[in-house]
Amino acid sequence: MIAAAAPVIPNFGGNPNSCVRRNETFCWDWVSSHWGSTLRPALIDHLELTVVAVGIGFVIAFALALLAYRYRWLETPVIGVSAFFFTIPSIALFQLLVPITGITRTTVEIALVSYTLLVLFRNTVTGLREVPEDVRESARAMGLTGRQIFLRVELPLATPAIFAGLRVVVVTVIGLATIAAYIIDQGLGKPIFDAIGTQFKTELLSASALAIALALAADTLLVLVQRFVSPWASARRAV
Repeated sequence: MIAAAAPVIPNFGGNPNSCVRRNETFCWDWVSSHWGSTLRPALIDHLELTVVAVGIGFVIAFALALLAYRYRWLETPVIGVSAFFFTIPSIALFQLLVPITGITRTTVEIALVSYTLLVLFRNTVTGLREVPEDVRESARAMGLTGRQIFLRVELPLATPAIFAGLRVVVVTVIGLATIAAYIIDQGLGKPIFDAIGTQFKTELLSASALAIALALAADTLLVLVQRFVSPWASARRAV
């Protein structure tokens, strides 16, 4: 019977009995010494991938939602196309895009953007259509134009639904962006994949913890922003 191969631990030198050389569960010395060269750049790349994807996805989905809100017949085809992309496994979508856009960051961003459209589009349309008709009638009676009603009444009342979609999308993209390292050496997926290959526990745990922390921080930030832009919604829930 052939014995199982021992984990391949990166040779960082130093004491053979050190935490790293023994591949213990977590070695703070490795984290502190590789923060600037490995973890921080990966975290910044991950944040950039997420911000770009969510930003582009929001602009596209919001524009389509406004059109579908005005022309109802557009809603079904937009949902159908966006739902199709949403159901494709991320790795498969990356591979499908590589022959078109190559092994580039563009490939990753296109895939990530496609996963944002369905949720953002549906939440925006739903939020706008759930505005009570009597509220619109009251606004018209006050002499507001259609543009003013949208900006001052409909959009503010749809804000909670829009932010709910944003929260789901941001957390989803942060998670999917780790798989982007399958295509490009960027984001927190790179140290995670490297650690899986070497079975190095500290790198795997630290990079994974940063991805989780980033998702929690982003979600918390969106909650705070929502409370700032729509304080009335929080007050209504508290009643």
